[in-house]
Amino acid sequence: MLRADHVSLSYGAEPVLEGASLSIETGQFVSLVGPSGSGKSSLLRAVMGLQAISAGRIDKDGLDANDIGILFQDDALLPWRTAVENVALGLRLNGRDRRAARGEAEEWLARLSLSGFEARYPRELSGGQRKRVALAQVLALKPRLLLMAEPFASLDAIVRARVTQDVVDLVEREGIGVLLVTHDLEEAIALSDRVYLLSQGPRAHVSQCYTIPIPRPRNLMRARTHPKFAPLLERLWDDLSEAVDGPTPVAEAA
Repeated sequence: MLRADHVSLSYGAEPVLEGASLSIETGQFVSLVGPSGSGKSSLLRAVMGLQAISAGRIDKDGLDANDIGILFQDDALLPWRTAVENVALGLRLNGRDRRAARGEAEEWLARLSLSGFEARYPRELSGGQRKRVALAQVLALKPRLLLMAEPFASLDAIVRARVTQDVVDLVEREGIGVLLVTHDLEEAIALSDRVYLLSQGPRAHVSQCYTIPIPRPRNLMRARTHPKFAPLLERLWDDLSEAVDGPTPVAEAA
């Protein structure tokens, strides 16, 4: 579905990312982690087509703009439109008539446990409810690939867990490919089929790729108690720390 092959990025003469490669198959959830300044968000923007690459190739397997959904930390809800109007807007822009767009929007809100909230404006919704409306807005367009950058960071722990599980359930059911940029290592492991670690910049590169052997369908709370979860988290943490601080010096023999 998506393949980045030896991609390099720079800002003017300043290199950011060098020779980074990753891939996402249909229905796979892939996370990208790394130190601040390693180029995670820059690579995501390059996949969106918002940033030019200086070398390498990004192959989207025939995906066009309508096949790619984007979910960031800040939702893109219009404050003067109700929940159902926000979800229906993209459908209307894609050619649906008013009645069909509203019907589909109502169906997606119901799938995300928002029946009864259709007529509320964003200011009348909680943070978790707004995030669900934003998710419905994206998924109503039936993307084949979903790009996410710290989408749940602003939510409290309980709401975050519920909304994240909603995303996992929908992604698994709809067979959507996902690329997530996150600083949360536990979230990356619990959600993903693969996790890519970027090295410290400048000239960051993919230093490790971890396959997550936790079966699907995935319950995120149970995933954290899977026997492979803690060892993976420890390994990922150690590798990230080494990327930031450099290798731990070997103690000299007494």
